Amino acid sequence: KRPLAYITAPWSNSQYENAENAAAYCRQVYDAGYSPISGAVLPTFLKDEIPQEHKDGLDIGAGYLRRSHVLVVC
Repeated sequence: KRPLAYITAPWSNSQYENAENAAAYCRQVYDAGYSPISGAVLPTFLKDEIPQEHKDGLDIGAGYLRRSHVLVVC
């Protein structure tokens, strides 16, 4: 079983660019032997302009981070 690695980076306003960058970072971390997770995928299903969903996104990201064995800052 691979340990979890939380991926974070300076994301742009472009959801497409963020997804592409997150995928590249996650691939490198996967190749290093980890199971990568990234908060960059949250905007694909959460609506940030809705306050409750914004808060839920923050809570989900914090939960991912707490369960991760390493933090990877790109």
